[in-house]
Amino acid sequence: MVDHLLGIQGLSKSDLYRYLDTAHSFVEVSERDIKKVPTLRGKTIVNVFFEPSTRTLSSFDIAGKRLSADTINVSIGASSVKKGETLIDTVRTLESMNPDVIVMRHSESGAPHFAAKHLARTSVVNAGDGAHEHPTQALLDLLTLKQYFATKKRGIEGLKIGFVGDVRHSRVARSSVWAHLTLGNEVRLIGPKTLVPEDFARGAFGTDTIKVYSDLAEGLKDLDVVVSLRMQLERQEEHFVPNLDEYSKEYCISERILARQAPGCVVLHPGPMNRGTEISGEVADGPRSLIRNQVTNGVAVRMAVLYLLARTVGAPEEVSHG
Repeated sequence: MVDHLLGIQGLSKSDLYRYLDTAHSFVEVSERDIKKVPTLRGKTIVNVFFEPSTRTLSSFDIAGKRLSADTINVSIGASSVKKGETLIDTVRTLESMNPDVIVMRHSESGAPHFAAKHLARTSVVNAGDGAHEHPTQALLDLLTLKQYFATKKRGIEGLKIGFVGDVRHSRVARSSVWAHLTLGNEVRLIGPKTLVPEDFARGAFGTDTIKVYSDLAEGLKDLDVVVSLRMQLERQEEHFVPNLDEYSKEYCISERILARQAPGCVVLHPGPMNRGTEISGEVADGPRSLIRNQVTNGVAVRMAVLYLLARTVGAPEEVSHG
């Protein structure tokens, strides 16, 4: 049976820790002079991105190469999709070349699920589908928090975490919220009512346990983790805020408000950042920021995902670093 990673929704707590523990074993590889292990030698990874990407695409490409897999990046702009080829024909054509994993980013929600349904021999990794999910981003965020809280003699359960900004359109937020609900953490959604409607949590996640705040200061109170979200202007068909200047006055994460409301918190941002709109430079570059750690951990997490899907033998604790 072929395994896939299509989303965080539906994963168990043990599933999450399996990915995190495996990723932890790969962190050291990226710190070496020679950043390569033979773990997936002979395997083929195809990255198919129907949307532009810098961090995620390069991260998957580097991850595959560090595992010694053959990686191929398909440019949709130069592919047969531009000639009218359907998604199912594209993925079936790729599968005919016998890759082990297809990593897909698509503007339509559910596209990776559709692809996985029609592939018999190839694993599919969702690298972001519409405003639905972005599972590897959620996993790398969890790994970043796991590393940080380990220095405080804490785990990643029992945390208070708040997502600030354009929650409505954020696939990062959706995957991360599912993860934190699975871990039993307190989740808050903070932003203007147009981007975080009062009934959003029940509609999107089917629960009343998520707290929704339109007042930034109130929502930030005593949080352990603050996740600043990018304004998804490319996915907003309507004007959800008057303008970005007005938004930043109310919801930009500044050191001043964090020091007052959540002095012990750390800050994440999935990138790319709009400095001065979503987050101040003082916070992004300051001591409570884990943003650079997120980028670094992206490679280790994606190595773990590719390894667990493409391997034929071995277990997470048996990863070869020879």
